[in-house]
Amino acid sequence: MIIAIDIGTTNLKVGLYGEDGSMVTSLISPMKPFLHKDQFTYFDPEVLWKKTADQILEVVRQAGDTTVYAIGITSMAESGLLVNRKTGKPCSYIIPWFESCSLQQANFIQDNIDPKEHFYKTGLHLSYKFGMSKLLWLREREPEIIDEHVVWMSVSSYIAYCLTGKIAEERTLAARTFAYRMDKQEWDNPFLRNFGLRSELFPQVTHCLEPVGSVTTEVSNLGIHQNINVYLAGHDHICASLAAGVAASGKVYNSMGTAETLVGTFEQRRLQPLDYDSKLSFGLHPIDRLYFWMGGHSASGGSVEWMRQILGEGKLTYEEVNSLLKKAPNDPTGIIYFPYLSGSGAPYPNPDMTAAFIGLMRKHNKSDLLKAVLEGNAYQMEMIREAAEIATETLVNEMVVIGGGVHNSHWIQVKADISGIGLILPEIPEAAMRGAALVAATGEGIYSSLEDAVSQARTDLKRTIQPNDTQHLIYGALYENKYKPLRRMLENG
Repeated sequence: MIIAIDIGTTNLKVGLYGEDGSMVTSLISPMKPFLHKDQFTYFDPEVLWKKTADQILEVVRQAGDTTVYAIGITSMAESGLLVNRKTGKPCSYIIPWFESCSLQQANFIQDNIDPKEHFYKTGLHLSYKFGMSKLLWLREREPEIIDEHVVWMSVSSYIAYCLTGKIAEERTLAARTFAYRMDKQEWDNPFLRNFGLRSELFPQVTHCLEPVGSVTTEVSNLGIHQNINVYLAGHDHICASLAAGVAASGKVYNSMGTAETLVGTFEQRRLQPLDYDSKLSFGLHPIDRLYFWMGGHSASGGSVEWMRQILGEGKLTYEEVNSLLKKAPNDPTGIIYFPYLSGSGAPYPNPDMTAAFIGLMRKHNKSDLLKAVLEGNAYQMEMIREAAEIATETLVNEMVVIGGGVHNSHWIQVKADISGIGLILPEIPEAAMRGAALVAATGEGIYSSLEDAVSQARTDLKRTIQPNDTQHLIYGALYENKYKPLRRMLENG
């Protein structure tokens, strides 16, 4: 059996998986964010470790007389903290990816680099989300905090350290610091020195198939043996793509949650101007010959949750949401919703962009507003897909879709109708955890490679949703003639 850990923005999940990628048992607990008196959001690292340890102990207890062979850990990517190498104690809070306290520091970095040159090194466009911005913010807040003993760690790396006593970082997580060169697979020392930082501030970078270390004696009281290897399975979206079967060039998957992400793969090559212009993120895929591209929309499911809150006396139940959507007309609403409750991402990133409804009429009701939100989210993801097609010079003819949003059949059909392509919906309850289990199993030699793990692991039931050609034509006209030009007006206004 493999223990898989997924440290997400909303929930901490710990599961037990069979060697074929099947889930045996799992536990979920909410990630509790705290609001500091200085008005920034953080997670408490010691609370996170205690919750993780408790859930490991409980899933092992539930499994009974079962041998655990390895542990795989995946997590939200840009969230991180400082830890003292000598004492092993956290020196800072965990600063989550979505906390914008480091916006000023991101602007400072931007003013002191050549953005295009740095993109070709890292595959990234600068954001307050990245580790470098957060490090400069921490240093400005507490100048003495960054001394010779501290190290910047992702939350995956921190939990692996708590389990093994070893400090390391996986490359898809290292890349989200903005200080790791994907072209050379090393920390960018000249860049770091330019901002008064040392490369020793960052851990040694490993491949996800290399164990960080084995469980220590002190942790063996969690019901696991001290010789069990621990693996950093990497960035949660990339890890989930393995569970979704995206392990070959040209494959694309769409993760639908509070935020929504498109991830695709292509053969490794030098990044070029088309890649830069797309405003997508690029990185090293766990499969060595591949790169990945990624585009995110931060308020997808978040827009639906917002509508649930404001359309009812209390928060609408999902049954009430579905009931309202059933009453909506089959045709497009004609309402254009721009889903920028948290700013906009690729292909036109702007943290100050705001949401809007355009085209409202007296005849429109709650059902129309709900459906318009689904349409607006789908239009936004269509913009990301188009940007990726231009950058990679490859058509996206189908997508694997996973996440909570797949349970809303109305949303899935709207997405298919707007994109005009088939959507493959596999039954994968927890894709990131399953991906972490497959990584650990491959590291232990259960599979010969990640490609082997993806192809040989048990195939879950799946179905395909096809677009309605008539609706696709109507949506296509709305997208080209209204959504895209009006979005440009919002940007310029």
